[in-house]
Amino acid sequence: MEPTMREQQPARVALGAAAAAVLVLLVGAALRSPALAAVGLVGLALTAAGVWWGLTRRGARRLLARALAVSAPVWVLWEYSSARLGWAVAVSALLWLVAAGTARTALLRHDAPVPPREHPAPEIHHPFLIMNLRSGGGKVRRFSLRERAEALGAEVLQLEWRGETDVAELARKAASEGADLLGVAGGDGMQAPVADVAAALHLPFLVIPAGTRNHFARSLGLDCDDPVRALDALYDGVEVHVDMGRVGDRPFVSDVAFGAYGGAASGSWYRNGHARGFRRRDGHVRTALEALPGLLAGHEGVPLTARAGAVTCCAPQALLVSNNPYGTGDIAGLGTRPRLDGGALGCVGVEVTGAAHAAGLLRGWRSTGLTRTAAMDVRIDADVRWLRADVDGEASRLRVPVHCEVRPRALRVIVPRRRPGPRGARPPLDWRLLGRLALTPARSPDELAALKPTRSGAP
Repeated sequence: MEPTMREQQPARVALGAAAAAVLVLLVGAALRSPALAAVGLVGLALTAAGVWWGLTRRGARRLLARALAVSAPVWVLWEYSSARLGWAVAVSALLWLVAAGTARTALLRHDAPVPPREHPAPEIHHPFLIMNLRSGGGKVRRFSLRERAEALGAEVLQLEWRGETDVAELARKAASEGADLLGVAGGDGMQAPVADVAAALHLPFLVIPAGTRNHFARSLGLDCDDPVRALDALYDGVEVHVDMGRVGDRPFVSDVAFGAYGGAASGSWYRNGHARGFRRRDGHVRTALEALPGLLAGHEGVPLTARAGAVTCCAPQALLVSNNPYGTGDIAGLGTRPRLDGGALGCVGVEVTGAAHAAGLLRGWRSTGLTRTAAMDVRIDADVRWLRADVDGEASRLRVPVHCEVRPRALRVIVPRRRPGPRGARPPLDWRLLGRLALTPARSPDELAALKPTRSGAP
């Protein structure tokens, strides 16, 4: 997608400031002594090598690389200060600060969440909510969600253990008996089948973030720390129209994970991260990223081939297909998506040669081992009859070939009028992406508005 002028301007400032920071040192040194210019070039090369090795090595080699990344600029600083070039060092440092700040601004604007258009919410007379008592470590009981929902006039069905319960059939039965809103208090895996029924019957859907992952709720901008606030939508809500995904005959609202991605999303260390003190929004993401390099390097699964539009990803150790792409800084697909109504699936495939390679990828470094694209549909092939996958965090078996498709704005979701809003992940300093933002011709807001498709009031 073409960058906007709001993204392009800070990207150009960042690249210009970075280039000026290097030139100030080299020109200042060259004017004083050609040998000092050589010192600057050697120091720059050693620092870059130390940073790279520090990100892609482990153990003692990582410590040595980090020591090199710190000592090389200190050496250059000492040499320049001894030659009375402290002014050049100070100006260069200031320019680097400007470059880093404007680069962050450009990347944050590039990944800024785009909330769906809001519509007036219909009047709700008979809301029907399904609540999973075991989701999220017992959030339904801990936050008294049943009592609070019933006080607002909702009919609540509690499930002690989902097991083989067909929640979709329960939702259809409730709709046939007069329910004019369906909702779920639970994780993404329980949200999807009920949301699918709501979409088929053109009923509004209520998301109560009472699960562990809550990726769908986070991307909707709901308050996942206080699921009670989601109930505000019953009396002071707005309606938004968002996409849904389908893999085979199964719906999904967040993602389908194959290979090592499935291990990262469903591992017990990830699901139980909140019990180990992670209170920040990115706690689970950080925990999963720490484990994913090892999962990638040690994964020996069935070789896959994924075709997303015109892009083919061959034999990835990890493959993630998501309902709209995750942010550019989140290749693990464990955070939030900038938008939920883009009408496309995100597809990320990772092929690595070892844990060091995986560690470099997960810290935002671009490599030939990473395939990232967006498409209306994705097809996954393998030389087996069935593939194991995690569909919205739940272990599943899918018949090969696996077909994934997006259903644009198929779901009417009722959300509170007052909510935190989606918050994008902090992107890494990706200078290659900055270069693309700076050099690609930008479109004005008026041009982008003219390209937007007209949205109907109801899906």
